[in-house]
Amino acid sequence: MTKTIAVAGKGGTGKTTISALIIDYLARRNSGTVLAIDADPSTNLNLALGVPLYDTVGDVREETATTVSGGAAMSGMSKWDYLDFRITESLVEEMSFDLLAMGRPEGPGCYCAANNILRSSVDRLSGSYNYVVIDNEAGLEHLSRRTTQDVDVLLLVSDPTLRGIIAAGRVAELVDELKTNVGETYLVVNRVVGENLPAPLMKAIEEHNLKLAGLLPADPAVNELDALGEPIVTLPEDAPLRRSLEAILASLNGGL
Repeated sequence: MTKTIAVAGKGGTGKTTISALIIDYLARRNSGTVLAIDADPSTNLNLALGVPLYDTVGDVREETATTVSGGAAMSGMSKWDYLDFRITESLVEEMSFDLLAMGRPEGPGCYCAANNILRSSVDRLSGSYNYVVIDNEAGLEHLSRRTTQDVDVLLLVSDPTLRGIIAAGRVAELVDELKTNVGETYLVVNRVVGENLPAPLMKAIEEHNLKLAGLLPADPAVNELDALGEPIVTLPEDAPLRRSLEAILASLNGGL
C-alpha cells in the first residue's frame, strides 16, 4: 500500500530542502520504493537531490497538444497510449528513488483530454511505489487538480515568522476547502534559532489550529551547500537539520 507524504509552504521556507531530505531518509532506510514528485513549477527538487532532469509532465502535455492540433501521427499509438508512454519516459530513475517533475501548470489553452489522461497515468504510476513524496507549491495546484488524491501526511513548512505561520494556516484552510483527502496535517517550523518559538508565534499556531510536529534548526551547513550549488542530500548524516527532521518523522502518527 502506498503512503503519500506531501510538503507545502510559502516560497523561501525550505520546503524543497525538507522534501529532498525526506526522500533521502526513506531511501537510505531501504524500507521500500520511493517516488519523488516535484509539483512546484519552479522545478528545483532534482537539484536538491543531485539528479538530472530532461522532461516534465508539462512538457509532455504541451508536446501532445501540439502534435494532435497539427494532425501529426504519434508512432501509430493512440493519444492515451502515447501519453502513458511519455510519462514513463520522463521518469528519472535512480538507484534508491525515482523522480517525476510536473513542470508548468495547466494553462487557459490547455489540452483537457491530455490532462485527464496525465492525471490517471500519474495516479497509476504512484500506486506502484511504497512511498510517494510530493514537493508542492504553496497553492497546492497538484492536489487541487486531484492528481495523487489521497495524502497520508501533509507537512506545512514555515519559517519562524508570523507571516510564515499565517501562510501555513491558510494552506491548511485551503486543504479543507478543496475537500482533499488528507490523513494528518502537521506544521514544521524551519530555520529556528534556539529551542523555543516566541510567544506570538505559538499563539498564532494555536489560533490557526495547526498541529506543531516540531522545530528544525537553522543549519549553516545547508547555507554552505546552497551557496556552492551542491545537492542538499550531501548534508552529513549527523547534521543538526537531518537529525531533527528524522526525529520528527519518527514521531508522526504511525511513523515514517
